Amino acid sequence: MTLEPAAGAVQAVVLYDGRLLLVDDGGGWALPSGTPEPAESPAATAARVVYELTGYLVDGTEALTPQDGAPAVVCQLLSETPSDGASLAPDRVRWAPIPETAGVTLPAAVHQYLQGHTPV
Repeated sequence: MTLEPAAGAVQAVVLYDGRLLLVDDGGGWALPSGTPEPAESPAATAARVVYELTGYLVDGTEALTPQDGAPAVVCQLLSETPSDGASLAPDRVRWAPIPETAGVTLPAAVHQYLQGHTPV
């Protein structure tokens, strides 16, 4: 039996203190995302990608049902300070207040999830 990598990228949804982790993808702000390694679960992919891009340690905890594209995984932040060695410079990583994410292109499932987690 051969295990093939899952098709497409996995997006990571990291919330902390009413803010969403975004990265500069060269064309604007987006969720951290990346392609799974062979036999890697979406949760493991999300955690790995966030760490590689930003240096933040997270744990993928909840898969959101994709309705319009790439799967997304809600991740729990495990470290408030990023480690050294992230592939993105600090100015390419942003914690955006949820209300400010309205203009960011996000999957419908992520927008729906954020609506239920926006601080009042």
